[in-house]
Amino acid sequence: MDFALSDEQRALRDTVLRFAERELNGDVVERDRAQTFRRDLWQQCAAIGLQGLPVPEEYGGAALDTVSTAIALEAFGNGCRDGGLVFSLCAHLLACVVPVWKHGSDAQKARYLRGLCDGTLVGAHAITEPGSGSDTFSMRTRAERVGGQWRISGTKTFVSNAPVADVAVVFAVTDAEKGFTGGITAFLLDRSVHGFGTGQKFEKMGLRTSPVGEVVLENVVAGDDAVLGSVGGGSAVFGTAMDWERTLLVATHVGEIERLLKTTIDYARTRSQFGQKIARFQALGHAVADMKVQLEAARLLVYRAAWRLEQSRGVTLDASIAKLFVSETLVATALKAVQLHGGYGFMVEYEVERALRDAIGSTIYSGTSEMQRNIIARWLGLL
Repeated sequence: MDFALSDEQRALRDTVLRFAERELNGDVVERDRAQTFRRDLWQQCAAIGLQGLPVPEEYGGAALDTVSTAIALEAFGNGCRDGGLVFSLCAHLLACVVPVWKHGSDAQKARYLRGLCDGTLVGAHAITEPGSGSDTFSMRTRAERVGGQWRISGTKTFVSNAPVADVAVVFAVTDAEKGFTGGITAFLLDRSVHGFGTGQKFEKMGLRTSPVGEVVLENVVAGDDAVLGSVGGGSAVFGTAMDWERTLLVATHVGEIERLLKTTIDYARTRSQFGQKIARFQALGHAVADMKVQLEAARLLVYRAAWRLEQSRGVTLDASIAKLFVSETLVATALKAVQLHGGYGFMVEYEVERALRDAIGSTIYSGTSEMQRNIIARWLGLL
């Protein structure tokens, strides 16, 4: 594995970074305060190809390999200070677009992928329920066969992009006796289908510009053409989404960590206390050195997992390791950035407090840190 960037990858990184810094940060404090999702910024991201980075060109994507996709998303997370927009786009790409690309029929790909890549459509991934988060075995949403069609009823919660989504990957029990493996089916449902509704929109601690809410299904009727993958094959669809999300969503976190490191260094070089710049205090220098070490370790874990995502079918362990380490590193880095900024770090205008609020969710979504440790332990023959 050689992770030295090619000329093309450096150009890609620089293009995405400059775009994000120039176009996406104008009113981020106000957007966060008002919890505003801006569709015009979504379209601008699509114009440079972010919503379809790894998707084949025939479906409107950029056809990037997985490491290049990680590099682009890292630059996006570095340049865009709107963590909610970054999160919404990644949820769309990694948990909706990629499963459609990997598991969809030719008709489904032709119908949805171009719109999902060009920003016309916003995608969502609906699996979590009020009584089942990490415990997917307790899913209550049901899809029953009635007159040659599927009748789907249930409620999904904590669905990223639900209030603005046009299409959603929805999971339902089709054979309760078979459990999660063999008994769950993924459906690709349009927002416009009768019985598809959105319920409560949630107010969150962080990532406030990423709308999150409920999806309510009341006797939604769908044909076999709505099945994503195969009947009973929902676990494979979900596994694909999680492998890609745990590997590549955290690529944006690597970019955020690098931005926080730079912000802290810049502050330390200009802030004076006791007659000298605080950058000269050894305690601060050691803390920043630790941030740099963790950044480089996080980047290597992400690049390795991204490389294996394309080279091997067994990427789940690498994805969980990367997700666990990078998400916890992001939280630790954001907390340290606030601390090293002192009182200014607690103030909204310096923006590091928002980075901390946004970071907390990283150890919860896409599987909590506890779940990642369980996965890793099982791979080691424990639990």
